[in-house]
Amino acid sequence: MRTTTVDVKTSDGVADAYLVLPDGEGPFPAVLVFMDAFGLRPRMVEMAERIAGRGYAVLMPNLFYRAGRAPLFDLSMLGDAAQRDAIFDKIGPYVIALTPEVVTRDTGAYLDFLAARDDVADGPVAIVGYCMGAMNALRAIEAYPDRIAALGSFHAGRVVTDAADSPHLGVGSVTGELYFAHADHDHSMNAEQIATLERTLDAAGVRYRSEVYEGATHGFTMSDTAAYDEAAEKRHWTAMFELFERTFGR
Repeated sequence: MRTTTVDVKTSDGVADAYLVLPDGEGPFPAVLVFMDAFGLRPRMVEMAERIAGRGYAVLMPNLFYRAGRAPLFDLSMLGDAAQRDAIFDKIGPYVIALTPEVVTRDTGAYLDFLAARDDVADGPVAIVGYCMGAMNALRAIEAYPDRIAALGSFHAGRVVTDAADSPHLGVGSVTGELYFAHADHDHSMNAEQIATLERTLDAAGVRYRSEVYEGATHGFTMSDTAAYDEAAEKRHWTAMFELFERTFGR
């Protein structure tokens, strides 16, 4: 396995990113990974490497690159639940800056970067997102239904809002398969919002699976935070790789 830091040119600058390739020459099916709000860090690299270990080329960009190269925050207290709100206060402005238009532009650049590589297989990619990255990954597959064939969304927040551009309202453009893993205790994606999402997906005729992970809280996949849930994390890997198998036939 080869893990390197690469620069991806965008219309607004240069995004630093991790590129993880399996051993061998390829070409490999590609997976685009959108980080959670805490950004690129060892835990996210570990997760990208696990995906690559199954034979996929993985690109994981720093979605906050406009603010600087990763790491942007002091995450030494990330495992302390009492410090979570203070950390989010610092991160919040960067999350808000990722408007639908920004996400669409940047995603196009990430897809172009992958498409230009000889070690990446031709055809659509899959996308995976965590927390705010999952919400933005949904926007990405809505914007590029011909270039992104599947979405794995894990403990996404703010997918259903009262805004006119709420992410769930754009699912009608999706032609691939969507998988949603919801935290059981998540104020940013509660039971009513999950039901609204599912009704919208049904009405649009989208292929999807939507599951609530009982007992899990928002951020359950992240082993470097207080929200980590080992059983839920294990379940998410199983669901993710099954999605990839259905998408890529491997």
